[in-house]
Amino acid sequence: MENLFRILKKANVPPSMQRIKILEYLQTGHNHPTADMIYQALKGQMPTLSKTTVYNTLRILVEHNLISEFRMFENEVRYEYDPLPHIHFKCDRCGAIYDLHTGAGMLESGMIDGHRITCRQINLKGVCRACLKGSADA
Repeated sequence: MENLFRILKKANVPPSMQRIKILEYLQTGHNHPTADMIYQALKGQMPTLSKTTVYNTLRILVEHNLISEFRMFENEVRYEYDPLPHIHFKCDRCGAIYDLHTGAGMLESGMIDGHRITCRQINLKGVCRACLKGSADA
């Protein structure tokens, strides 16, 4: 928890228990949660936590580049803590979202064909490996 405190301080974000817990939740590998999913997961640990606090904290963490916000095909806003450039893949069958680091090399440059990149988001849809296993679609 002290490491998260330092991360927030270094980014000039005043640390609070709510901010630390939300950042911790995202760092511990939860799969691209929505703000509501984060609220539902943490409200038992923090009975005074409100949805407004979750939304405000996520906005602050995004503004300070501590986490990423992205929209998938259904325009549902999701959050993640993964500083490496990557592609998102959503399975049409099971709804799982995967991070694909293979092929993400083109996202590393700050420029493409003379255009400056300020935001990197590539979303793919299809059928995931787990759903294809044993399926006639393989």
